[in-house]
Amino acid sequence: MSGTDSQDLIFEDDFDDDQLDTGKWFPHYLPHWSSLTRSAASYRIEDSRLRLFIREDQRPWCPEFDGEVKVSGIQTGHFSGALGSRRGQHRFSQSVQVREELPNLRLFLPQYCRLEMKARASLNPWNLAALWLIGFEDDPDQSGEITLFEAFGHDVQANSARIGRGIKKIHDPHLRDAIDQGELAISVSEWHVYSMDWTPFGVAFYVDGKLVTQTTQSPSYPMQLMLNFYDLPSDAPRTSSKEAWFDVDFIRAYRRYS
Repeated sequence: MSGTDSQDLIFEDDFDDDQLDTGKWFPHYLPHWSSLTRSAASYRIEDSRLRLFIREDQRPWCPEFDGEVKVSGIQTGHFSGALGSRRGQHRFSQSVQVREELPNLRLFLPQYCRLEMKARASLNPWNLAALWLIGFEDDPDQSGEITLFEAFGHDVQANSARIGRGIKKIHDPHLRDAIDQGELAISVSEWHVYSMDWTPFGVAFYVDGKLVTQTTQSPSYPMQLMLNFYDLPSDAPRTSSKEAWFDVDFIRAYRRYS
């Protein structure tokens, strides 16, 4: 990628404050399908770094529709419809219904940008760390996803990892699923910069400044950031589990002029 100018910066969080900046982040994961209580993120900020994790006593975020999945997530927007409706962001199941009616938030919703995240993760086989973008979905068709970083613990080795990046159509009729999960010779437990260049003509994905893959697909509507750490149902024995977390040093976005 070419160099950036500070005047082009449209979003930045270096996590320098002791508390999460709620002018930038909503510290919940899709709370309309669940509740504010169950969807609340477990996190802390230390040494100018955000750490997402799952507490030992943390309950599944949405057992009615998503089983035993546990999530700590923060996002830069929120949209949902009336209580009992099926209208809301990321309709991951045909069965979902709005269980808590909440105000809509537009904290940061770029349309085309250069986005970068410096991160590391400690993952058990049943963990997932991810940064992705979704449409605001006030128009239900505008539901596509750009996956910048998706690391499943079972795909991570000491010095290599299969990291997902690409496009998911979700309910967008103009997109098709196209996720690249090529193996990279990196350790996800060490710091790396994961970035993308999103233009009207496609999305290019980079790791530490090197092009990894690109696509000509490009969602043509504003999208919000979703930064998440999951505990997923798994048959893997948990007797030898290690401390698991997702650390983020910074997230920055730069305006695109073409």
